[in-house]
Amino acid sequence: MTYRNILAVASVATLLFFSCSNSKKPAVLSEPGKERTVEDDKADSLLLVYNPAKGDKWIADFVQNLHKKYGFNGNMLVAKDGKILYEKAIGWADYLHRDSLKINSEFELASITKTFTGTAIMQLIEQGKLKLTDDVKKFYPNFPYEGINVKLLLTHRSGMMNYVYFTDGIWKDKKKPMSNNDVMNMIAEHKPNRYAKPDTRFHYNNSNYMVLAAIIEKITGKPYSDYMMEHIFKPAGMKNTHVYSTTVYPKIPVDVVGHDRTWRYSVVQNFLDGPVGDKGIYSTLHDLVLYDKALKNGRLLTKPSLDSAYKGHNKPINGHFNYGYGWRMFDGENGRKVVYHTGWWHGFRHIYVRDVQKNIVVIFLGNLTNGSLMHLDELYKHLGMPVIRKGAYSGSGSLPGSDED
Repeated sequence: MTYRNILAVASVATLLFFSCSNSKKPAVLSEPGKERTVEDDKADSLLLVYNPAKGDKWIADFVQNLHKKYGFNGNMLVAKDGKILYEKAIGWADYLHRDSLKINSEFELASITKTFTGTAIMQLIEQGKLKLTDDVKKFYPNFPYEGINVKLLLTHRSGMMNYVYFTDGIWKDKKKPMSNNDVMNMIAEHKPNRYAKPDTRFHYNNSNYMVLAAIIEKITGKPYSDYMMEHIFKPAGMKNTHVYSTTVYPKIPVDVVGHDRTWRYSVVQNFLDGPVGDKGIYSTLHDLVLYDKALKNGRLLTKPSLDSAYKGHNKPINGHFNYGYGWRMFDGENGRKVVYHTGWWHGFRHIYVRDVQKNIVVIFLGNLTNGSLMHLDELYKHLGMPVIRKGAYSGSGSLPGSDED
């Protein structure tokens, strides 16, 4: 946990605060739930065009150095104003079999999945099928805790224990994957001690978003995977994004394998890869660019819902860092808004950063767990943004920049 906290804090410490001030025309808003057209697909194809000969040479050299000196292995992309400045697939997809990564390789997104779960919850609220004030007991009457509602789950203020640790000693058959419903039943039966009383403090943990995914399934009557495909992936044009659970797939059908920090071991999927919502979405660089676009143009959520999701609902750290509804964020001067999420799960380590105001996207998807993402400061400077130094603040595992998955 100590190493994870250090890396997560460092990842936040290297976040960008862009200083360019050129004005942008507001995005043309679509309508949530609107059917995609051929013109939509054509526009997305143009958005994803990248000519390596015109790529940013400085970023190319930076990424090569990040690979050689610090061991980054994965796919990365930087886009600005709807144009890909640079993209690269670098290293192994599966070290054991010496398979190389491709630009369209699908990665387990780890906790970046939480941004999608939060988006789905906000959609259900817009549809009138759910309220932020709804108690978990409304959907799961045998849920053992009082006073935990949807908003507390979204903002990591429920005080729940982390099921990743709680279930390890209870789920006896480790070869059999467990589902969200299995976890909900174990919580009801064993009533594990909470970390804190509801709404007393921020405590990031996976249980919150596992429960939210279970609520999505209960309300819609559909598997989480089906809801996400129908209401988020397809509307956004994300053709290479899926929810994969070991309850459905004995072997997750992707070629990218997560590895520990020495390359000696690939991280094998296990019973903990069954629950989804806190993790479990697999995607590509280009699909994450399309996700950013679909959020910004109003195809997935209305502006009021997005504004609410991007609003900090905890006490800010150092006046800037906070957590909203599925998004970490940095709030700067003059309405500066950077939303992002990190991810760490079974050999995968990522950061997905979106500058809402300046229309910049930075994505690093890694499948070798190491400290390479602690060394992104110079990239952010190159993009025209000052960087908060690593020693500028301190925090514990409950810091909004931490990631405990």
